[in-house]
Amino acid sequence: MPRGLFFAKTLLLISGLLSNVSILASDAETIASESTSITATNTNVVGDLNTDANNVVPIETVHGLSLYDSPELPADFPYFPHVNPQAPKGGTITHTAVGSSFDSTNPFIIRGTPVTGISQIYDTLMASNPNEPFSLYGLLAEGVRLDPDREWIEFDLRPEARFQDGEPVTAYDVVFSLNLLREEGNPFYASYYAGVEEAIALNEHQVRFTFNDTQSRELPLIVAQLPILPRHYWEPREFTSPTLAAHPGSGPYRISEVDPGRRIVYQRDEDYWGKGLPVNVGRYNIDRIIYDYYRDRDIAWEAFKAGLTDFRTDARAATWAIGYDFPAYEEGLVKRLTVPDVNPSMMQAFVFNLRKEKFQDPRVREALSLTFDFPWLNTNIFYGTYQRTESFFQNSEMEATGLPSEEELALLEPFREELIASHGSDRLFTQPLPIDQPIELRERLRKALDLLREAGYSVEDGILVNQQTGRPLSLEVLLYDSGLERVVQPMLRNMARLGVQTSLRIVDINQYLNRQRNYDYDIVISHFPQSNNPGNEQRDFWTSAAAEAPQSRNRMALAHPAVDALVEEIISAEGREELDTATRALDRVLRWGFYVIPHYHSGETRIAIWDKFGYPEPFPKYAMDLDAWWVDTDREAELQRRQRGR
Repeated sequence: MPRGLFFAKTLLLISGLLSNVSILASDAETIASESTSITATNTNVVGDLNTDANNVVPIETVHGLSLYDSPELPADFPYFPHVNPQAPKGGTITHTAVGSSFDSTNPFIIRGTPVTGISQIYDTLMASNPNEPFSLYGLLAEGVRLDPDREWIEFDLRPEARFQDGEPVTAYDVVFSLNLLREEGNPFYASYYAGVEEAIALNEHQVRFTFNDTQSRELPLIVAQLPILPRHYWEPREFTSPTLAAHPGSGPYRISEVDPGRRIVYQRDEDYWGKGLPVNVGRYNIDRIIYDYYRDRDIAWEAFKAGLTDFRTDARAATWAIGYDFPAYEEGLVKRLTVPDVNPSMMQAFVFNLRKEKFQDPRVREALSLTFDFPWLNTNIFYGTYQRTESFFQNSEMEATGLPSEEELALLEPFREELIASHGSDRLFTQPLPIDQPIELRERLRKALDLLREAGYSVEDGILVNQQTGRPLSLEVLLYDSGLERVVQPMLRNMARLGVQTSLRIVDINQYLNRQRNYDYDIVISHFPQSNNPGNEQRDFWTSAAAEAPQSRNRMALAHPAVDALVEEIISAEGREELDTATRALDRVLRWGFYVIPHYHSGETRIAIWDKFGYPEPFPKYAMDLDAWWVDTDREAELQRRQRGR
């Protein structure tokens, strides 16, 4: 249940450690000195600071922010239009978390395996409306001022805001949070907030962020979604070490039970300071949010059927197609929902580690990509429910198609020589997307073998050998979820037909995370979620700086000047047209580089629930908003009674 679209995007991005399962893992050295991190006076200096650069035009204080236009809702809106303001409080929702366990309730650091669902305990300065793509409204902040030149943004904090231990939320906590995350947190934060010069507490309830990047339209909204941590709690503690403490936030839920290996429980805070705010009315209705941990998907599925969990996102096509034949479903106690995707379909893929010399030749990567037999998988395993993913911005206006436009070429041409050298041809400039490949497996394998021979390999006694080094081409796919073996093994068999020496290694989650952090793998499965407004997070996906970071989302270790430049074009885009052009150009570079072997997508989210929940209908346009669901406690009691009687 994410606290907001932008905050959710942040948590999702840093949770990529757990490539494609339901565990959300989100992952700062010394705190800056007092004079730097807490620059403040007890006097209100609004008259001096709330003006433009020439100190002439006063800056209006507003209730909301929008990326390109104005927020849709007026300043006096009572609640989000999609919610039920009379939704009852109470009940429990039990989710499934697949993975061995967790060892930390701190989601912001590089060490440890973070717990699932922790975003519920934090507030941000502003909250997103799930019915708008790029708008935020006041949460901790009751007012906001944005410099027209985007050199700074100021927030007025609500004096009534409190952490769960009763301490007030102040501007000093905001400054502390930014500095702590950038200096001691996951390296993602240093990149994500790189455009912020500094944060300054003007007084107890006013904070200013100054920007060194005035071209990023998203940056003011990004800082508005900064999770606020309590300075009084974290300053005397070691932030970088994993902890299982039930530390306080200021959000609607508090940590109530921590049981590593089994579960994490969050309890609705009856004294939540912000429960009457317009962004919160009709939301955060369920008393207890539980995440029960199961080692693998099969056990989790049996737990759901038995009623031990009551909410399930069903990512397995076979289960969705033929698995719902158990008594509870047939009796109408369990129901299924499908929610169309409103964001680009996520790129899930096998990712090549470019730090390995054997993957640096694009012909090798393309050849190995041809061994993935999606038509066979879709027919024999997925019941025809999936489509092949091709683009990193699939099913959106940002997806590259056909030949590059003049506007795309203008972005690509300065890097023509570098792109031809790295991609091994000029196809990026001269051939259309999608990439035309043979449909029949036999033809694909024949083409793959030709590419490998061009790359300097030959088959000797059934083994593909590099003619220059004499070493066979070998690779290992690293997993921690055995449920994905059925997707991996057919591809490895096809690779073996080419003479590639292949293996599959399944390890526990902790070993998997450690190896991933150290780029100790040949191929892993990863995913690259995209919103309708890609921004600063793209640096963590693709850039040269991220390729050197120990826990970035740049899992292929890609470092290319054209990619770096295109990412900055995305971040600085002044409007929708410029953004779409830059993403399409980036999409071309990534796809023609064959850095990943794309998987598949359904275009919808499949959900199974025990029939005790109420929810807004229709769902909001840009998020399902689980925060607006509620429990029918009478129905919950009846289900419990029937389950005990089985």
